[in-house]
Formats: sequence, structure tokens, C-alpha cells
Amino acid sequence: MEGENHSRVSEFILLGLSKQPEQERILFFVFLIMYLITGLGNLLIILAIGTDSRLHTPMYFFLTNLSLVDICFTSTTIPKTLISYISGNKAILYISCLSQVFFFSWFAGVDSILLTVMAYDRYVAICTPLHYSMILTPKVCVLLVAVCWSGACVNALTHTSLLTHLSFCGHTEIPHFFCDLNMVIKLACSDTFINDLVIYTMGGLIAVIPFAGILISYIQIFVAVQRIPSAHRKWKVFSTCGSHLTVVSLFYGTIIGVYFNRKTTDTAQQDTASAIMYTMVTPMLNPFIYSLRNNDMKGALRMLFTRKSELFL
Repeated sequence: MEGENHSRVSEFILLGLSKQPEQERILFFVFLIMYLITGLGNLLIILAIGTDSRLHTPMYFFLTNLSLVDICFTSTTIPKTLISYISGNKAILYISCLSQVFFFSWFAGVDSILLTVMAYDRYVAICTPLHYSMILTPKVCVLLVAVCWSGACVNALTHTSLLTHLSFCGHTEIPHFFCDLNMVIKLACSDTFINDLVIYTMGGLIAVIPFAGILISYIQIFVAVQRIPSAHRKWKVFSTCGSHLTVVSLFYGTIIGVYFNRKTTDTAQQDTASAIMYTMVTPMLNPFIYSLRNNDMKGALRMLFTRKSELFL
């Protein structure tokens, strides 16, 4: 009965990255600029693909969803952080914290699975090019994306629903700038064995298995490319994977970095600073990676800007 009374906390306190007002003002402008660049960059990718019929292919359909996920991903955490820096109020309501955990877990899961789908797309395009249009039909592409969104949603719902069964005592300070699932669980004064077990189990399904799928796809791609006699053709074929490989390296590299940081250090501030990489930096860089390394995307963006300029003339 006592645990029930403790479980209904009204709010948590997000300590953020700094307690100094001067540093918080600097962080506000840095986060705001990063958020605007992320939103604008990914929105341009979506508009460019949508307005250029040449890019209505499976690869760019998946890229459109990746850009949409990145916008949603950053919008889950950054606006609340910006508001707290302006108002000075670092409190977040209990229900808002749970919502943040849900949406953050959902979009991170979609990101992970979608990168695997994009690796499969490159595998089919390079290893079985003659059957590409027959394998990745529009219906199959929509089904794959639906699996990404629905599978990640089930994962997020599971973690969030289990959080509602935990009891929280007097300590409600979260040493982070958003409601991180692991840190919220650490605040609980009730048994968290089931929560921890589900994190490792679902984590395997959402992160480890997709990453293994990416590795398998690229091993097959590498083998297929080695069979091409011309060195120029080898580079041309494999260069189509360059943007995706860069994004995969950024996404999983930063997450692995945060994971090992948690294992080797007990500094919450370092953990929070590392989380900025995969919550802000990676989504911000994705549009640049895909636009600067892709001639078709460059052409689509030029066409988009040309159309917009003509409207204003």
C-alpha cells in the first residue's frame, strides 16, 4: 500500500547539461540552431524526393521515412529542453515524462529497423539487380515501412507500460536533458527486474538483430562487388552504399559509445553529453550526408530551389 502512494509522483526534475545560467544561454542557442538545421534539412529531403518523379524509387521512399523519423526524433526532446532553458523551470510532469520515453523509444526503434531495411534495399539492388523491381514492389516497400513503425511502437509501448507499474520515492531528479528510460528506472524504489529484463530482451530485437542484418547485407554486397572485374565499376557500385554506411556508422557508433561509457564510467554528465551525439548531431548530419554524396539528390534539390524561386518572381 505504501508503494502505491509513492508511485504517483507528480513530476520529475531534468537537471540538463549545466547548472550555470551563462552556459545554459549558450546551450539554448546551440540546441536551437541544431534543431532548426535538422528540421529544415530533413524537410528539404522530403520535399525534393516528393517533387522529383525520378526519385520515386524504393531507396528514396525509405530515405523519406528516415528524414521524417529524424524530425520526429529530435522534436521529442529538444523543444522541452529549449523551453526549460528559457523559463528556468526544469520540471517535467509525470505523464509528460512517460510520453517522452514512449516517443523517444518509438522513433529510435524506427530508425534502427529502417536502417536495416535500407541495407536490404542496397543488397537487392547490387546482388540481384535484375529482380530488384519484382522483389521491392510498392506494396512490399509499404509493408516493410509499416513493420518498422509498428514493431518499434510495440517496443515503446512495452517499456512505457512497465514504467507505470513502478513506484517512485522522494528522489525525482534525472541527470539528463530528457527522460531517458534507463535513468527513469534507476529512480524507482520498487523492484525493476522485469523492466531491466525487457530492456535487454527488446533491445536485442530492436538494436542487435537489425545491426546484424545490416552486417549480413553488406557482407553479401562486398562479396558481390569483388566479383566485378572492373575496378571502376566496383567503386561505382559500392559508392551507392556510401551514404547509408556513413549514417549507420554514426547512428550505431554513437549508441555503442554511450553504452560503453555507461559501463566504464559512472559520470552522468558524460553520459548526457554523449547522448547529444545520437539525439541531435546524427539527425542533423543525415540530410548533408545524403545530399552531398548523391548526385540525384543534388539535382532534385536544385530543381526544388529553382521552382521555389520561380514562384517568387
